[in-house]
Order: sequence, then structure tokens, then C-alpha cells
Amino acid sequence: MARFSFRGGVHPLQRIHHGKRFTEGRAIEKCSAPDEVIIPLSQHIGAPSRPIVAVGDVVDMGQRIADESGYVSVPCFASVSGKVKAIEKRPHISGQPSMAIVIENDHEDRLYPGIKSPGRLEDLTPAQIVAAIKNAGIVGKGGAAFPTHVKLSPPAEKKIDTVIVNGAECEPYLTADHRIMLEYPGEVVRGLKAAVKALGAGSAWIGIENNKPDAIAAMQKAASGSDIRVAPLKVKYPQGAEKQLIKAITGREVPSGGLPMDVGVVVINAGTAYQICQAVEKGMPLFERVVTVTGSVGTPGNLMVRIGTPISHVLAQAGGFSGKIEKVIAGGPMMGIALYNLEAPVMKGTSGILALDDRMVRPVEESACIRCGKCVMVCPIGLQPYLLDAYSDADCFDEAEQNGVMDCIECGCCAYTCPANRHLVQAMRLAKCEINSKRKACAQ
Repeated sequence: MARFSFRGGVHPLQRIHHGKRFTEGRAIEKCSAPDEVIIPLSQHIGAPSRPIVAVGDVVDMGQRIADESGYVSVPCFASVSGKVKAIEKRPHISGQPSMAIVIENDHEDRLYPGIKSPGRLEDLTPAQIVAAIKNAGIVGKGGAAFPTHVKLSPPAEKKIDTVIVNGAECEPYLTADHRIMLEYPGEVVRGLKAAVKALGAGSAWIGIENNKPDAIAAMQKAASGSDIRVAPLKVKYPQGAEKQLIKAITGREVPSGGLPMDVGVVVINAGTAYQICQAVEKGMPLFERVVTVTGSVGTPGNLMVRIGTPISHVLAQAGGFSGKIEKVIAGGPMMGIALYNLEAPVMKGTSGILALDDRMVRPVEESACIRCGKCVMVCPIGLQPYLLDAYSDADCFDEAEQNGVMDCIECGCCAYTCPANRHLVQAMRLAKCEINSKRKACAQ
């Protein structure tokens, strides 16, 4: 079974000594609730949520405070009970201040009385399952934060026959999904079953890198007696990327510019499957999530954190910094976002908080490309990053588009392996941004 893999990729754990060892053995613990939570209205792909509360309103934990504002959008919920203090722009993980609902915590943790189970999974129709997921505000918890109800509502012509739970968690340091699969394996399986029923799929897989043998065993036990299969995956980054995971498990290749549904597959994160179970069985909305807090902190661990908790509060809960910190990243070291303000809040897609000290971050000088081809060999998409970098630097964005830059998943494998320290991912992002801007202008 360990044959499951894909073309390209890198093995970052060889150079940074895994990183997961700091937290993979630490059980999930509750993070204390802060005195104030900041609930961003934009914490998912798609249209921002629309506030339905006003300053001065008293809300309960789990109460809906913002509605979806379009099809690709989700509602938001209060993560504490208390009074709405403000609706204004606040720091955001993206680096740009964003509108948010600020709630002053009364520390009573009153659960909203309107939360109730939609019914037994066996009795629910696919439409009712999707509605329960939408009403719970669930998005992909692996980082992309795509609304889950949209993913589970493909066009009629896109027949889905396979659902895959992504338990690879290939980013160094991160262990949130690992702990969820160890501590809540039954919920992950039941969430997967709900997704399978919603889509009418006939095949279900759980993909886990084989450096997590305990998680593989736990999921195999939870899935025993069902048609769900567990696929131990070869340890390689970015094994957890959707297209690479689909290729590794099914052998199908998502076409350029296409989506997993184009090959009959839907992929959901292990944490998302857990959340689906909470929504379908209990009607529980998404207002907290597991976050790995690691690196140069006093007590690395996996914390259950309320959405809207300032990152500074989470770091304090983990014992604060333990070295001269050079960078704090939301997510993992390969695809995470460097933070400019630690008052930015934890969001639905925040899988980790990584503090890097001066021993872990070494500034390097960018030099000219030497055409060694290493970036080409490791690109999991099969692109030519060195060429796209040159086009981006020269503002030749049409040429970059013609050579597939929009297919780049920004995994960072090219930059990681580049001996010239080229800023390849930044070049790809710039090109994609310019191309998208041009497309929007043409559509108007």
C-alpha cells in the first residue's frame, strides 16, 4: 500500500528534522477563551459574510452573527457569549485589515439554545446533509477554506464516484489533523460517510502518510466493517495537495485548469470530516478548531482554539516565545503566511502557528538562475518554474499564462530546492495576480 505517491515533490523533513516530533505526541488541549474575540467576515474563499447583529447586541456561543452573502460564502458564528463591541476593520492574517465583528467575552460560555441536531444520518436526504453543513458555516480546514457545501454540490453533469479524506498533513511541524485522527477517528469516519451520502459516491478513501502509523491504525479500526479504505501514502511533500493526493490514490490526473470533480473525485480534509460529523449529528456550527502551536514556544502543542482568538493570546497559552523570534507563520513553513501583526485572529482555516527563531531563519541573497533544472524536477504540477520566474520578472504575463502559471499550487517546492535562492513562489503569485486582474477587467 505504501506505493501511493506522485511525480515530483521534496522531502523537507530531511533538512529540518521533521518538526512534527514536538507536538505529534501531545493530546489536544483547550485554549482559554480571550477577553475579546475578533470574528473576520472574510475567512473563506468567496464573498465575505454579511453581519446580522449590531453593536450592543448580546450573543451566545454558537449563535449566527453573519449570513452568507452569495453562493460561494458561509455564515459566521459567535465563539463566545457576550456583547458585540464593534463591527469594524481589524488586523487580518492576510496582512490587509478586514471587517470583523468584535465580541466582548462575558466568560459565561452560554451555548446558543437554537443549536439542535438535524436528525439521524440514515434518515437525512443528500440535500438535508448539505444544508446542515452550509448552516454550520463549514469550510475546508486544511488552509484553503473553500466552502464545503459548495464542494458537496457539484453540477449535475459532474458525477462524483470517489470521496477522499486528506489525512496526509504533509507540511512540516503541523500535527492538528494527526491528533484529530487519533482522538476522534469515529467522528472522521462518520463525517466521511455523510459526505459520501451527500454526493452519492460509491468509493471512499482516507489517505495518510505512512510516517503516522498510529493514525493509520486508528482510522483502519474506525473504518472496519465499512467500504472505506485507508491508503498509507509515501512520505513526500506536497502529498496533501488535492491533485497529488488524487493521483496517488486513484491514478487519475486532474486536467490543467480543472477541478477534482472533473475526474469524479471530491477531497475533504480530516478536520473538515470531523466538523461535518459535528454538524450532521449535533447541529454544531464551526466556532472552534484545532491549531498546532509550535517552534520556539515554551510548550508546543495542539490547542482547541475559539475562532477569533488573537494569535498573541494563543502564543501566550503555549508559554510564549522561547528564543529571539524572527518570524511567526500562520500555517506551515512551506505554504504558510508570515504575520505582520500578532493581534490578527485565528480563522477557520488556521491549522498552525509556527514561531521561528534566529536559528531557524537564515536570510539568504537571491542570485541569478543557473538553469540547473532542479525546480523542474520537483514541481508536482510539471511546470518550468525558472521560465515562469523569468516571464514574471519581465512583466511578460501573457507568456507566463501560456506556460501554465495559473496551474501553480504555490507549494514552494521550487523555491525550497533552488540553489540560487530565487523568489520563485513570489514570482508565481505576482504573475497570477496580474493575470486575474486582467481577466476581471476584461469581464467588466
